[in-house]
Amino acid sequence: MPYLLDFCYLLLILLSLPWLAKEAIRKGKYREGFGAKLLGLVPRRTSAKKCLWFHAVSVGEVNLLEPLLKKIRVQRPDWECVVSTTTKTGMALAKKKYADLTVFYCPLDFTWAAAAAMRRIRPDMLVLAELELWPNLIRAARRRGAKVAVVNGRLSEKSFRGYRRIRRLIGPSLRRIDIIAAQDETYAERFAALGADRSKIAVTGSMKYDGAETDRQNPKTRRLRELADIEEGDIVFLAGSTQEPEEAAAIDIFKHLADEFPRLKLIIVPRHPERFGEVAQLLERSGVAWRRRTALENRKRAAGFIPAPNATPPNNIPDKLTAWEIIETPMRGDKPRGSPAENNSKAPSIPRVLLVDCVGELGAWWGTAHLAFVGGSFGTRGGQNMIEPAAYGAAVAFGPNTWNFRDIVAAMRERQTAVVVNDPAELEAFVRRGLADPSYAADLGRRAQSLVKAQLGATEKTLNLLQVD
Repeated sequence: MPYLLDFCYLLLILLSLPWLAKEAIRKGKYREGFGAKLLGLVPRRTSAKKCLWFHAVSVGEVNLLEPLLKKIRVQRPDWECVVSTTTKTGMALAKKKYADLTVFYCPLDFTWAAAAAMRRIRPDMLVLAELELWPNLIRAARRRGAKVAVVNGRLSEKSFRGYRRIRRLIGPSLRRIDIIAAQDETYAERFAALGADRSKIAVTGSMKYDGAETDRQNPKTRRLRELADIEEGDIVFLAGSTQEPEEAAAIDIFKHLADEFPRLKLIIVPRHPERFGEVAQLLERSGVAWRRRTALENRKRAAGFIPAPNATPPNNIPDKLTAWEIIETPMRGDKPRGSPAENNSKAPSIPRVLLVDCVGELGAWWGTAHLAFVGGSFGTRGGQNMIEPAAYGAAVAFGPNTWNFRDIVAAMRERQTAVVVNDPAELEAFVRRGLADPSYAADLGRRAQSLVKAQLGATEKTLNLLQVD
């Protein structure tokens, strides 16, 4: 069976070569980590400490592991943790978040690559985030004497149907797993139905709640708020983790409401970095005044407002200098209109639209939002994490396609902590109501934050299961 899988993987790669080459040329994907991926040439671990190898496929899973790794640092400093990931964006974020840990590309599920990686890492436990059933990797771990765990385990209805068709193939892999920490009872039953040992399944809740920041005054959010010149009284509409055509919808909504509500600001955070340029072109064609997030910091540093690392602060920095005032290029469409009373409250001479063209900052940017739209929910992606804006107490909306977060969406809808908008028109109505009736938005946000706080604790339960002594 292992060698049959090797043959199938090789055949799949050969058939996919034209598409892989196209993606590598157009988006810069699949250009890194060939030694690790194909041959298992991951960094060689030399420590004699107990080792947990955490595998996080991409950005979402990398973020998910943060609260668990923080607890391990504090409670089990005698353990060594290493982190693997699959995607380029996941690697970039993991290196940034876990700079003190060994981070590497996970080997592809070939028998030789998985075995070589296990020999070099020598883990005591392989920990898979959410669900990554790679039979050869799991088999290699067990052959090396390592335990295998799944944390924050989830099996969506769609995934469950797909795995059920190949139950005879994945059943043995599931039975090799020592610990399955499932998010809820429904997921636990699905794991068992596919062949996992029910005695090895525990319901811990979702660690995604534990990873969410609830304090808007945290240092990262405060720094970003100052960088973007978001002042008291500004109302931020943030569209995060967006995909096409959600950015266009957010821009249109801003254009329709900007004159009526001169304190409104729009922040757009696309899900994939390869779309930053595309969204920038969209903003350019829209006619609104806008800036890139990277340009803010670069210009402020060039002007001496942000000192370089270890530099001595200059003495000639003004007491107050906004991020926008640093930018010297002409700006369009930024003069407020509306009633004299509105205009007297603030007369901005700066762009009110920001494109965040950085990876890994969305969690902190949500803390600036009063009205939040969670992207990936109008299209085919199946939604993105709506817990983060809810934890900050933002008024949250998302589209109808959120099957990747069914349990979280169900809880939010049951407690009336979020609004489902079926199209851009309904999203505009949601934003307008939040602007016109601040108490409505505030009440929605308070309920959302209360829901998140009530769900905390899954990380501690998970850590109690991960014992390698």
